[in-house]
Amino acid sequence: MILYGSSLSPFARKVLAYAGEKGIDIELQPTGFPNPSAEFLEASPFRKMPAFRDGDYTLADSSAIIHYLEAKFPEPALIPTDPELRGKTIWYEEFADTIACAAVGKIFFNRIVAPRLMGREGDLEAAAECERNDLPPMLDYLERAVPDQGGYLVGDRLTLADIAVASPFVNFRHTGSPIDPAQHPRTVAYVGGILERPSFKPWVERETEFLARVPA
Repeated sequence: MILYGSSLSPFARKVLAYAGEKGIDIELQPTGFPNPSAEFLEASPFRKMPAFRDGDYTLADSSAIIHYLEAKFPEPALIPTDPELRGKTIWYEEFADTIACAAVGKIFFNRIVAPRLMGREGDLEAAAECERNDLPPMLDYLERAVPDQGGYLVGDRLTLADIAVASPFVNFRHTGSPIDPAQHPRTVAYVGGILERPSFKPWVERETEFLARVPA
């Protein structure tokens, strides 16, 4: 099985960490940016990453890929079957994909991707405005939602909810965006614990090493 994309994408990283927790072997391949490969375009006709290939079967969108894998490899279950727990899990993934990743996208693109990977000026004011206006309510919500002392967002074990919510925080780390442990101690501790898991940690370390080699 092949995942097309980069772990610098919180969506691709989510799939990679999910696969790691499942024990699923997935090969990460680049998209070929800025000239996408034919294989990637076959899997993702709208050029969005990540995309996925399992033999002749192709699929795009991180959530679609994860639901495919959950159906194909049901154990260990990372999407609960209990209706209430499943509903919460899907909500947290949606929160991460549409609210957290939208915020991190503005900051990460304008501070990292545009100037350091694309060689063009980023909109630093848009990034700063996102920090002022978008980040605080998101962090305040999580501070109320995350558990104390090493728990999980849904039920008593790790689920897709934890993986999805933790993934964009790697990008916040890369950009140096301020997440004050005095103001959001539960969020900082919770995310830090999830990102130390073996499903995340090697990818985070690899990304950090890569960005250290890219001229600022």
